[in-house]
Amino acid sequence: MDERGELVPRRAAQALVLVAIALIPWTLWLTWSLPAKHVAHHWRLAWVGYDIALALALLYTGIAGIRRLPAVEIAATAAGTLLIADAWFDVLTAAGRGELAQAIGEALAAELPLAFVCFWIARDAERFFAQTDRLRR
Repeated sequence: MDERGELVPRRAAQALVLVAIALIPWTLWLTWSLPAKHVAHHWRLAWVGYDIALALALLYTGIAGIRRLPAVEIAATAAGTLLIADAWFDVLTAAGRGELAQAIGEALAAELPLAFVCFWIARDAERFFAQTDRLRR
């Protein structure tokens, strides 16, 4: 919170709204201009890098949870978001029925439930720290 009692500075919030509005025509343009297929020359590197980021987010969430660090809220939210994005791209980039079935299975059995757990941790941590802050005062 800043000195005026604002959680997010007004100018920053307004800038985010403007960026969101600007993304609408950009997304529409991409819808019609991007090719249906594209060869990615660094496909492995992209997925390995993404999985490393996901592993680090989950690791930090676990460590922050064990140590009861306030950063667990942010870490768990980031990890949950990465898991949802991972499921999304796994499903949408699957080649063939076998890969698609595997991607959907992994999303339903692992990625989405784990994302739910991460978001639950973030929400529960927020309550925990709110209660303990009152007790410390």
